[in-house]
Amino acid sequence: MTNTKVLLDPTSENAPAERSLSKRPETLIALTVGLLDISKGRGDIFLNRLEEKLTDTGIKVLRFKKPTFTKPAPVDLRHEIASKCDAVIEALAD
Repeated sequence: MTNTKVLLDPTSENAPAERSLSKRPETLIALTVGLLDISKGRGDIFLNRLEEKLTDTGIKVLRFKKPTFTKPAPVDLRHEIASKCDAVIEALAD
């Protein structure tokens, strides 16, 4: 069995781009984790529980929310997240 991961891209690219995984921190302790709600139903329920778990272990959490799930996050929101957070978790729910 190989350890190859396949990423399915829903953007309908004719020639999908090769993307490497971002470097992951070894631990979240002493880092700021951003939780991004994409504005889909019940994503906030997941993020509320995740925030509780993270803060219980001493991890600093900041919350963010996209205005709508139908479009990419606005540039100013992406900049704010990038400048304030060391890692980001995005909630997807349906």
